[in-house]
Amino acid sequence: MRWTIHPNLKTWTKPWTRLCFLSAALTVRFLTRRFISEYGDIESVNSRVERIHGQEVCFNVWDSLYTQDCEKIPSVSDKQLQWADGIILVYSICDHQSFDVVRQQLQHIRRCRKSIPVVIVANKRDLWRHRSVSDEEGCLLAQSQSCSFFEVSAAETFHGVLLVFHHLFDLIRESRVLRKSSAGMQGIVRSMSAVFWKKRAE
Repeated sequence: MRWTIHPNLKTWTKPWTRLCFLSAALTVRFLTRRFISEYGDIESVNSRVERIHGQEVCFNVWDSLYTQDCEKIPSVSDKQLQWADGIILVYSICDHQSFDVVRQQLQHIRRCRKSIPVVIVANKRDLWRHRSVSDEEGCLLAQSQSCSFFEVSAAETFHGVLLVFHHLFDLIRESRVLRKSSAGMQGIVRSMSAVFWKKRAE
């Protein structure tokens, strides 16, 4: 599943963030604070206002399904990648195939948008007796692709899910600051170069 904040929310007075997300259970948990064990296979965009660091932030979440078939084309579309400010990829610790799908999705994302903030989430921590993906595997995947990593249980607690979203918001905010700083430095360099070449021409 992918979470994304819709560009139309620019009309809000609140800051907004576009997120792509890959897991219905965590989406529902974040949006409603409730855990639902069964949900329909429906792609949707939903919003939620959350207070972070004393400031109201509007999350718009593009919650879309992903294929369990690693042979198929990655389900993260170019449109979604261009729309998203950040992405959450979720797999089940009880299903190694879901982990393989997330790894494939991540490779596709990094090819298309190398610097977009991504958080990898291992879900169903409460079912540790049925674990087929170790936490070390999740950590190594996240480290290899410069992602953050969380292991949570959407069924057990809302707080762990909330931390994931707050953390991704912080990553997005840092990314925006870095982009602005980089753009400012490039502007200074261009201005200095223009002055330098003007003097040489004189």
